[in-house]
Amino acid sequence: MAVVKPFRAVRYGERAGPIEQLVAPPYDVLGERERAEYLTRSPYNVVHLTLPDDEADAARLWREWQGEALLVRDESPACWWLSQTYTGPDGVERTRDGLVVALRVEPYSAGVVLPHERTHARPKEGRLRLLRALRANVEPIFLLYDGELAAPGGEPELTVELEGVRNRLWRGEGEPPPELLDASFTIADGHHRYETALAFHAEDGSEESAYMMVVLVPTAQEGLTIFPTHRIVERLGGVDAPLETDVTPYEALAEIEANAREWPVAVLYRNGRTYLVQGNAAELDAAFLERFQLEGVSYTPRAEEAVAAVDRGDAEAAFLLRAPTVEQVLAVAGRGETMPQKSTYFYPKLPSGLLFQLLD
Repeated sequence: MAVVKPFRAVRYGERAGPIEQLVAPPYDVLGERERAEYLTRSPYNVVHLTLPDDEADAARLWREWQGEALLVRDESPACWWLSQTYTGPDGVERTRDGLVVALRVEPYSAGVVLPHERTHARPKEGRLRLLRALRANVEPIFLLYDGELAAPGGEPELTVELEGVRNRLWRGEGEPPPELLDASFTIADGHHRYETALAFHAEDGSEESAYMMVVLVPTAQEGLTIFPTHRIVERLGGVDAPLETDVTPYEALAEIEANAREWPVAVLYRNGRTYLVQGNAAELDAAFLERFQLEGVSYTPRAEEAVAAVDRGDAEAAFLLRAPTVEQVLAVAGRGETMPQKSTYFYPKLPSGLLFQLLD
């Protein structure tokens, strides 16, 4: 049984300045250049907490900002509704909604929260040090809820644009919908942070550390989309029987996206030529590619970026993939399986800095 509840949020106060200068994308999508840019936006930008120079410095700022009323804790618990209006890489405008609550973390074996991607130890080590230092969740994770939730009415309490996405936040009184008690959730983004929360609760043992801030995103909405994550490959070993085509890589990608998903398939672009590579087993495209010798792999949601890297000579090859469907992600998680890293690209990312959750 899932345990979800409202929480007393910590939020930026008026003294911290305009909210546009304080929010940022989540820590794991910021490179060094982006991190530096957000750090200069404001001495109180959330990146000072999510990507600090060291955890002790973040803990010092966290205490100081609360003491100076730059961060203020709500008097009463609440659930929140987050609405994000965005234009995706496909050029289509959509709106995605989700409910922000505190969720009790449970081992995957309990069946309450299911993963869909593999994790790595190193990112979890850094997140655990930060969680120990702050005793607070400074950004939420993104969970899929295979059901529907009712949106609130009235005007939002807060509106802020970040990276071209319009984020609106409503405060809701009362308890979360009772149907969530019988629900299970699939992690869309935040596998490392969820497993970090489990580890922290195991060593801390307090009731407060058993909860983390999550956004429950209903799957029954048009605004929930998954975009592909293409592979840029510095060095490519053998590839099984690629079929050369006489079309551009973009045309080939559009063709395989229009076809039925009976077999895994990907577009291979190298030496200015376009190929199709197809498997013969019922598996996802990203999993199929793992059988090849791919070295120096990087990822991008934009096909033109992957192709350009090959044309510039920065990479030997690019693989253009279809995005998995929401149904495929839920099915993989439901079977207790996981996808390769970077199999999904849920867009937009959740903003950091709208709400914080104390664990004391």
